[in-house]
Amino acid sequence: MQSLETKGKHIDHPMKQEGTEQQKTFYDDAVNVERRNKVKAAMVHAWSSYEKYAWGFDELQPQSRSGVNNFGGLGASIIDSLDTLYIMGLDEQFQKAKGWVTDSLDFNKDVVASVFETTIRVVGGLLSAYDLAGDSIFLERAKQIADKLLPAWNTPSGIPYNAINLIHGNAHNPGWTGGASILADSGTEQVEFIALSQRTGDPKYQEKVENVIKRLQETFPDDGLLPIYINPNSGHAETYSKVTFGAMGDSFYEYLLKVWIQGNKTDAVKHYREMWERSMQGLMKLIKKSSPSSYTYITERSGSALIDKMDELACFAPGMLALGASTDDTDKSAEYLSLAEELTWTCYNFYNSTRTKLAGENYIFNEGEDMVVGTSWNIMRPETIESLMYLWRITGNETYRDWGWDIFQAFEKQTRIDSGYVGLRDVNSGEKDDMMQSFFLAETLKYLYLLFSPPSVIPLDQWVFNTEAHPIKIVPRLDSVPNLGVQQDSQQTEQVKSDQRSRHGRFETIGRIKNNILERTKHRERLLGRKEGRKLTSTDI
Repeated sequence: MQSLETKGKHIDHPMKQEGTEQQKTFYDDAVNVERRNKVKAAMVHAWSSYEKYAWGFDELQPQSRSGVNNFGGLGASIIDSLDTLYIMGLDEQFQKAKGWVTDSLDFNKDVVASVFETTIRVVGGLLSAYDLAGDSIFLERAKQIADKLLPAWNTPSGIPYNAINLIHGNAHNPGWTGGASILADSGTEQVEFIALSQRTGDPKYQEKVENVIKRLQETFPDDGLLPIYINPNSGHAETYSKVTFGAMGDSFYEYLLKVWIQGNKTDAVKHYREMWERSMQGLMKLIKKSSPSSYTYITERSGSALIDKMDELACFAPGMLALGASTDDTDKSAEYLSLAEELTWTCYNFYNSTRTKLAGENYIFNEGEDMVVGTSWNIMRPETIESLMYLWRITGNETYRDWGWDIFQAFEKQTRIDSGYVGLRDVNSGEKDDMMQSFFLAETLKYLYLLFSPPSVIPLDQWVFNTEAHPIKIVPRLDSVPNLGVQQDSQQTEQVKSDQRSRHGRFETIGRIKNNILERTKHRERLLGRKEGRKLTSTDI
């Protein structure tokens, strides 16, 4: 297997400039080839440590050199790593992981699993491996676990319960939510279950998850911002709960956009884009600037009051906004992209402002103090790097790659040990924890690798990433292809493999930013790459 990259050649990236069609050229230069190889080496170290000390467990405890099951004992790190290994060309490791999925993966466990975590990690990871490698075992296993999760949607409203026993099928919500379902947990299965219906020809998965959006659409607020708790009986939002683009809210908004892209932007999915647009107008009302440095940040809302707190989790939003701008032909594109750039600068400074150069879990914004670390741990989250990858691909600005390299070097310095990678209990003191999160392999390292790869590696006009960074191939929707099923999808999968293994395949066109963006964006140079080698500073944003 070769890694999905193009060495030593330029990448033509279509972009409109000054009203004429020109080509923005990306060079796969020696610097970024070296950076990419360093990230690949980090993946080898993380994987080999997991393989040595925690094989078959969900996650590795590197300092204890032992495994732990945090997700029902479903081998989360193995499944989360499948596509990362494949994309990086780590064939020996991929084949071993595939063998474990074939021979040892067992869903018949008397355990309570999170519907959300199991969907994004396990269903998503297996579907991505299927789309990339074309091995039917991945699709079979994805269907098996999805069938185990389906009873969670058997509620009066169709809003799913968020936890389920995998053997008995008993679904419920955790007690600490007061019986409510969580917005992100209930609205972040659409990409995976729609993809499963597309590939199996069985509409039941798609019907379950699309019904959720239809129910939420019935009472969708004017500002498009839903509180984080949803009543599974009525389907209505619990208005006492907060609104946030951080924990428990985040990926609901992400999937409104991504299902529209996954659905080929057709009329059948038009309502997803419309809901997302409304939510983005609501997001604008949550935006504030710090003092004295004018960092742009996303507040949370409780009732009518804004809370000056932003999670690092919310740093997915700049990438989402940039992706939305690149798929929009209206005047809003410039607004979305400008805000994405401003927020990315803030998120980068979540990292750059601490002694360890790693971000805290969240930040408090006080008048005259800019940003102050709130919850001080760092568990190697991917959201800022995810946004850097999108911003680089869509604008071509090399500064975003430099920022990503800064963050990677901080991870190497602060979190790498002989037996894997660990998080930090405190980004100020540098005290280490004892956990290598599976999303470090699934998301953080993958997005870093893609940041330093040509845009033709997993091009954004052919793939959509689920919220665990598992790329899902964009194919026709089930309801637009009458007899779409496994046979037809196997042909599509062969095309996927052909496209990705070709060194000279189609280049992504997602970066076609319309002329109105360039005309309306104040700092045009930021869209066209660094001017005369100058990096972005806070005064540019």
